[in-house]
Amino acid sequence: MKPHYEDTVTQPLASDSLIEQRISALVGRACRRQLWFLFVDEKNVQLPLIIPVSDPPVMPDPAVPQLVGNIVQAGESMDARSVIVVLERDAGSQFSPADKAWAGALDTAFGGTELHMRAILVSHSRGVRWFAPDDYRFDSTGQHGPAAPN
Repeated sequence: MKPHYEDTVTQPLASDSLIEQRISALVGRACRRQLWFLFVDEKNVQLPLIIPVSDPPVMPDPAVPQLVGNIVQAGESMDARSVIVVLERDAGSQFSPADKAWAGALDTAFGGTELHMRAILVSHSRGVRWFAPDDYRFDSTGQHGPAAPN
């Protein structure tokens, strides 16, 4: 059951587990390729604006900083302190090189802004999975950056 905004005010997203539960309820299993941006205030309460971006390119492109700039402006207009990002794609639960590239590009772009990226999750064909920074900031050799595509 999808929560109503009134319900979200009474349950702040104070832990990773609560964030994952909320994303599971709001986005759930993937059915298309999309990015989702959810905003959180200084008390970890989800704000009422959710921005979906349909059909992003498979791999991030040079427009990512502009996209993030627009998301930051939206967040500033609501006094958001952080953003939660969901990569929705209809595939299995394993992170792909494209997932890692997107997470890394978004992490880098938000890193240069006032809006803190609180979390990245992946909505896949079976549910939702947390995307920890270690999963996308380092490749299989321990080097910083996304793994090279196979």
